[in-house]
Amino acid sequence: MATRHQARTAVVGLLYAYDLGNENIVKFSDEILEEDKIRNKQREFSHTLFDGTVENLEMLDKEIDAHMTEWDYDGIGKVEKAILRLGAYEILVAKTDKAIIINEAVELAKKLADEKSPKFINGVLDALGEKKTSSSKQESDDKKES
Repeated sequence: MATRHQARTAVVGLLYAYDLGNENIVKFSDEILEEDKIRNKQREFSHTLFDGTVENLEMLDKEIDAHMTEWDYDGIGKVEKAILRLGAYEILVAKTDKAIIINEAVELAKKLADEKSPKFINGVLDALGEKKTSSSKQESDDKKES
């Protein structure tokens, strides 16, 4: 049975293909997931991640770009971009624990991207998580003041 890590790896591949302009990848996603032996609950999980990331792509790209201090978002590699988009989706939309997602993203970067990518991805996703945490804190502070 496939793990969530394997499901995320497959989703990065789907997002990569989608970013290359293969918007019809959705039609073939089940076959691709089957090739990777991702079935049942992990397949549902994969579809949720892929569909959610694609549906929120514009917002995710803006959030990622806003937290990149030394890099041009359009200039980063497509694999790194796919990992960042998936991580941002899980942190900002799916509300998955930030530490888990950053760890997963770093592991994906070690496996799929170049040697500088894990540190870069860690920094960007950590900044996204900080924004989420500080905005939640701000909201609770605002409620206390009311």
